[in-house]
Amino acid sequence: MVNNSVKVRDLHVVRGRHTVLEHLDITIGGGVTGLLGPSGCGKSTLMRCLVGVQRIAGGTVTVFGEEAGSRGLRDRVGYVTQAASVYDDLTLAENLRFFARVLGVDRAEVDRVVAAVDLDDHRDQVVGRMSGGQRSRASLAVALLGTPDLLVLDEPTVGLDPVLRKDLWALFHRLADAGTAVFVSSHVMDEADRCDRLLLMREGRIIADGSPAEITEKAGADDVESAFLAIVEGAAI
Repeated sequence: MVNNSVKVRDLHVVRGRHTVLEHLDITIGGGVTGLLGPSGCGKSTLMRCLVGVQRIAGGTVTVFGEEAGSRGLRDRVGYVTQAASVYDDLTLAENLRFFARVLGVDRAEVDRVVAAVDLDDHRDQVVGRMSGGQRSRASLAVALLGTPDLLVLDEPTVGLDPVLRKDLWALFHRLADAGTAVFVSSHVMDEADRCDRLLLMREGRIIADGSPAEITEKAGADDVESAFLAIVEGAAI
């Protein structure tokens, strides 16, 4: 298991006059870590910081001891954005062969990741003709090339049907069990129990950190959504 894959210290992000992330201190290790919070609370910005594509106002983000976005991390970090990160005019296999060349990984990886996301029957289909769920899995397949040590997933299950969501979460846990640190965001609170560890975010701050059971017990709530509301209401008192 990967320990302390990511260290965020005093991270501060400002957009215009608006503070997006407010002096965050986070350490992310192995397993599946979920980042949950309402839309617009800063989840995607934090994700972008972890992969080194977000301008920051202050603080540091290191991944496996290197500055986020460093060249040495190129084949160690997989990143899936909310928008599909594949070419619509290419087939799935063509996309994967292209990205495999870019990353310098063996073409045999293509077969492995296609099977991992259960798209064997669609490998020769043009991505632009796939369903939304299939395109999401195609983007995930690209991120899995080379077996990354850290997988950063920005709301990968949004808009998917319950069966596919369940299958993807099972895949995330298989990857974590194999040693990949998985960091996944969601604004759907009923996905909280699928995580080993939760970070609850609101208005650019982490308001709770722990396992789903620990957070609900501490808040005296029956579920994570109720715990989130209790924490917010308690902070407002």
